[in-house]
Amino acid sequence: MVTAVIVAAGSGARMEGEGDKLFLEVNQFPVIGYTWRNFDRHPDIDEIVLVVRDDILPRFESLAHEISPRKPYSFVAGGQERQDSVRNGIEAASDNCDTVVIHDGARPCVDAETISNTIQAAKEHGASVAATKIVDTIKLSDGNTRISQNVDRTHLWSVQTPQVFKINTILKAMEAVDEQRASVTDDTAACELIGQSVTLVESKKPNPKVTTNSDLPFIEFLLKE
Repeated sequence: MVTAVIVAAGSGARMEGEGDKLFLEVNQFPVIGYTWRNFDRHPDIDEIVLVVRDDILPRFESLAHEISPRKPYSFVAGGQERQDSVRNGIEAASDNCDTVVIHDGARPCVDAETISNTIQAAKEHGASVAATKIVDTIKLSDGNTRISQNVDRTHLWSVQTPQVFKINTILKAMEAVDEQRASVTDDTAACELIGQSVTLVESKKPNPKVTTNSDLPFIEFLLKE
């Protein structure tokens, strides 16, 4: 059984007073609505857990009526840090879940092929992540505004979500995070603590995250397409 955990408990502090970024409307539909619907309509997903803040739960409940989800879904409260929210989401998965797909609610453009490919890679290798090769020239700064050296980009990737794991693998990784009192910015970093390799799965289509207001026009263009 495959459970999608959609992490939607962030504060959206960088949206410059425009409100919760997940409920900003793009083409007259909220960002999080696209994300939820992408996973609800995907044939490989069996259930969905949405990790949300308590103060915004009523808006998610209203959105559920608008979407009319086909897959079973549940809401769970977010934690203090992202890693805490992810843990809460995984713990809310059904007992027969064997694979968990973790996705940022603010990435509404993820395509079905990327979801399928990351799930397949995780089933085969234990862990996977959607990513894109870095094509820009990369420079290392001196800590201020001067270049200190050129960085070889040959093996550099920018990781995204979904990040997919066999559930026993990610639970073991999270135990290591707790034991080492580590702080991880994404879930693949937790795997490093237990020596679990993570397979990179190239996103064939743009999969941007809504972080600031300037991201919205591009997101709108992609969703129209």
